[in-house]
Formats: sequence, structure tokens, C-alpha cells
Amino acid sequence: MTLRRLAIISVHASPLAPFGGKKTGGMNVYVRELAQELARRGIEVDIFTRRSSEDEPEVDERLGSGIRVVYLTAGGVRPLSPDELYPHLSEFTAKLIAFATMRSLRYDMVYSHYWLSGWVAQKLKEAWNVPFVQMFHTLGQMKRRLQTSDALLPDQRISTETQIVEWADRIIAATPAEHAQLLWLYRAKRCKIDIVPPGVNTARFTPLSQEEAKARLGFEACHVLLFVGRLEPLKAVDSVLKALAHIRDVAPRLLDSLCFVVVGGDLESDDAEMLRLRRLTDELNLREVVKFMGAREPHELPLFYAAASAVVMPSDYESFGMVALEAMASGRPVIASRVGGLAFVVRDSETGYTVPVRDSQALAEKIIVLLNDASQRQAMGLRASQLALEYAWSNIADRLLAIFNDVQGQRVSRRKH
Repeated sequence: MTLRRLAIISVHASPLAPFGGKKTGGMNVYVRELAQELARRGIEVDIFTRRSSEDEPEVDERLGSGIRVVYLTAGGVRPLSPDELYPHLSEFTAKLIAFATMRSLRYDMVYSHYWLSGWVAQKLKEAWNVPFVQMFHTLGQMKRRLQTSDALLPDQRISTETQIVEWADRIIAATPAEHAQLLWLYRAKRCKIDIVPPGVNTARFTPLSQEEAKARLGFEACHVLLFVGRLEPLKAVDSVLKALAHIRDVAPRLLDSLCFVVVGGDLESDDAEMLRLRRLTDELNLREVVKFMGAREPHELPLFYAAASAVVMPSDYESFGMVALEAMASGRPVIASRVGGLAFVVRDSETGYTVPVRDSQALAEKIIVLLNDASQRQAMGLRASQLALEYAWSNIADRLLAIFNDVQGQRVSRRKH
């Protein structure tokens, strides 16, 4: 069978949201980029997400021909956290089915993202008699074990994830580590899991002139150390601030020529993590070094990567780490925590460095090494950009389509028997 029309479910994460917002990150990018790659192959893609603002239309076609982002109202039109969305999933599902029914739409498959969307996908599977493929992006069991979850409903999430593992026709794991976690923590059937990493847009993220980028951003006089992502405790931006304080103690002249640029968060809000990081910046006397830039649109990110001497990802937990991949495609070395997908994506001493989680001194040491050695930065950046080509979205889409076709074929075979 040939996949002609795909429904992508992304309940809490719109692919059109600015990167680095409170609940926008790698998953939003994944959904957007994959949809565009599939549309280039003639597949019609509808992405269903929740409407959280009056500015969002019912249907948005800005992602290009063959792609619709469909905003469904569930729980009112207001921002809600993923936990607050759970009671409204039935309403979301009913609105989705109504949208398809009124337009006589028939989908060949559902591809769901995150546990909330997996719950919806199972209801669609029952209503439409179509298979669904699930990608979790993060796992509740891992967040609970690492004590990074601030969820209101951790038990509900984990029990739902356990059910989704049974319901789904296939599960996409981003890394071998996630594959092992699904087997170990959720008792998933090995035959159900395929390992396919997220991709990277190698046309958008490509090596550019560092000097030109720094000039355009106003950072001509300094080394740029860059963080890109949501601002939340598990991203551990505070460990970078502590590393900078350590650098001031051991290599003060280096700190004089360093800018730590933070892309993410809302500069105007009273978000607790943004306020905490600003307070810590003041307490450590780093106000002249740290530049909070707020969330940025996807088209702005390549300039920030190009300006960077190194990109830091000090997270407590990352199922994959798409920012690391974007940085590598941009020809920049990455210093990352040795956790989850980061340990898989960043090759230690080849494309950057991995360090123990929450080890600010080790992080500081690697920052010092890279900033003091231009040839090392250049060599690592070159290797990183070459490796990133393997993750081009065209390659990733090929692998996913092979899986989708296999799932469809198995379903047809079961019907015949």
C-alpha cells in the first residue's frame, strides 16, 4: 500500500510555535520538518494540535502545499500545561473526528507524538480502523527516575504510556537508549520498536561565516557560548552559570571576552525559571556576560549557531537533543551532558565533549579547552557538520516511510487471514 494521507497528532505542541517557548522545543521542530519532507513526496499531511490563542485560525496552511495545521478547541482557548490537557482529550478527539467527517477525509495512518497524543491516536484507531505509530519523545518513567518531573499526574502519565505501548502498531525510539528504556521500563514488545533518530534541516542549518553572524548579532568582541531551548529546571542552564563563575576564578581573562547567549524563554513574563536564572546571574555577578535573548523564530536560529564558538546542552535528561544536531549541522562543537540521546548524538572528543550531569567544574574545563584552541574548534566543527549530513530529513523520512508501509502491509495481511 502507498501512504497518501497522514494524520499527525501533536496535542500540546504546535509546529508553528516560536522555538524556545515554555512548551516548544525539539518535538515541534520534528513535526514541522517531517511534515514538510513528506509533503514534498506528495503525501497530504494534516497536523492536529490544540488551539491556545485567539490568534490561531482553525486551519493554517503556512507550512506549504499539502500541509494543514488544524487547531482544535478543547478546554477553552487558553494556554494549558500538558497535565492540564489530560481531562480535555475526549473533547479534542471528538472535534478531530468531526473535522474529518465533515470534510469526508480518510487517513491511511496516524502518527502520534507524546503520551497525550497517543491516547487520542488509540481512539482514532478504533473509530477509523487505521493503524497508528507512536513516538514518545520523553518518557514519564525516565523523568520520575531522574527526579526531573514536576508533573501533576505522573502516575496517570506512566499508566497511559504503558497502555499506549500495547495499543500502538509500532513505536519509534529516537536512540538505542530509548529502545532499551521501552523494553526495560514498559515491557514493550521488541518487534514493535524501530530506532529512527530525528533529522535536521541541512539546508537551513549549514556552516556560515562566524564573523558575519557575530557582527549581525552585535557580538563582534566576544566568544559566543550558546544555549538554545526551553527554560525549565531540567535544562540545567544554572549549571552553565556556575561554570562561568568557576572560569572567572581560574581563567578570568577568558571570561572578559565571553558572552553566554541564552535563546529561549519569555523575556516579558514572570516565568519562575527565567526569574530564577536572572537572580542567579545577578548573585554570581555575571550580568555583563549573560545575554538573555528570549524565544526566537526558526529562521533566526542559524545566525545564532553560526555566531557560536561552542553550543552547550547541560540537560539533566534529553531523549534525543535536536539542538545538538542543529549545532553540529551548523559546524559548531557541542558540550553536552552525558545523558540520554546526547550521549548518542555528541561524539566525545570528536564533535564536542560530553561531561557528567550537573558537573559545573567539568563543564567549565571543556569550555576553557575549546575557547583557547581555535584549531580544535574548527576540526570538531568540521567533523560535526559531516556527521550531521547522515541525519538529513530526506534520509529520516525514507526510513519512516519504510516503517509506515510495513505497518500498512502487516495490517492488510492480517485482514486477509
